[in-house]
Amino acid sequence: MPDNEAASSQPAEKKTAAKQSSSPPPGKRILLVDDDNEIVESMKIALEAKGYTILIARDGNQGLAMAEREDPDLVILDMMMPKRSGFLVLEKLRRTRPVPLRVIMITANEGSRHKAYAEMLGVDDYLRKPFAMDRLMESVERLLK
Repeated sequence: MPDNEAASSQPAEKKTAAKQSSSPPPGKRILLVDDDNEIVESMKIALEAKGYTILIARDGNQGLAMAEREDPDLVILDMMMPKRSGFLVLEKLRRTRPVPLRVIMITANEGSRHKAYAEMLGVDDYLRKPFAMDRLMESVERLLK
């Protein structure tokens, strides 16, 4: 009988360990799509400090491919990039995904027409560079609630 007790307590321990390991995932995944290394590194450090997992794409084509393959919770997308602009990435994401990804567009462009176009495409937020990192964090946290 003592052997049975030991055997029956072992699965209970395994169940407890399984419950602990099935806790929520460590953090939401954010795809940064920008060709500016300094901006990418700054955002990466700030977002990782908040517990987010960061994926990085250096141009529009790579960003689109990673968004489709990795299915991140949020995309932070630069407007002006090599190979495919942020607008073209956003247009394609909006056309091809049944459930839209959350997207924050960042740009150094001052034009109000660009902001209006991004909003027409369904961007969730639009930040002009240089932006305060606190402003980015507020937007990320609001969109990932």
